[in-house]
Amino acid sequence: MNIKFPLWFYQLASPKWFYQISGQLLPWFSSAAFLLLLTGSVWGLVFAPADYQQGNSFRIIYIHVPASILAQSCYLLMAVAGAIGLIWKIKMAHIVAKCCAPIGASIAILSLATGAIWGKPTWGAWWVWDARLTAMLILFFLYLGVLALSSAFENQTSGDKAAAVLALVGLINIPIIKYSVEWWNTLHQPATFTVTKKPAMPPEMWLPLLVMVLGFYCFFAALLMARARIETLQRERKSDWVKAIIAAL
Repeated sequence: MNIKFPLWFYQLASPKWFYQISGQLLPWFSSAAFLLLLTGSVWGLVFAPADYQQGNSFRIIYIHVPASILAQSCYLLMAVAGAIGLIWKIKMAHIVAKCCAPIGASIAILSLATGAIWGKPTWGAWWVWDARLTAMLILFFLYLGVLALSSAFENQTSGDKAAAVLALVGLINIPIIKYSVEWWNTLHQPATFTVTKKPAMPPEMWLPLLVMVLGFYCFFAALLMARARIETLQRERKSDWVKAIIAAL
């Protein structure tokens, strides 16, 4: 398969180069995540107006919606990285895929927990077998499956391949999560953000939500780089450049 990628792609495929550039980017993403999450939280929890139907209970949207969006995006990244690792045998792709799994599982749990808290005053129950809720629960189990497969083999290469295959198979669950409210009669409301439609909420309510979404993504990027750097050092511990880093500590 003769596909030409931009130079930065090949640079990121190098463990040494990835370790260096991620070390430079990590403080910036960490700072951006802190500022965006702090701003969005104060804006949404203190200054945004209460919902005319749900009152102040709707404010959990500023955690639940970003977590739900990020849980799906993280899985897409994990599957794409796994596919790149399978097809082009790139070690860094498998490292990124492996590091996505625990982060995605944690974010999926946050989405499920905040959804249950929000569902109690809204639906009168902590949990209902709603199509989107069930699909999100399956997403969490897929993350656990990828984690388990990645660690189930003594040979890390075999574990990487098995985890990548499962991640690719599980991609079928992503459109189910996204379009479940359109395909079935569910309790969930339609999507809060869409590319083609104007947000249903007033600006003073959806703008802090947008800030929170951006903050969640920056936090994810920082956490992913931090985990990938550690995983890279563990896998490349016999390399001269890693030995030099360890010797300098």
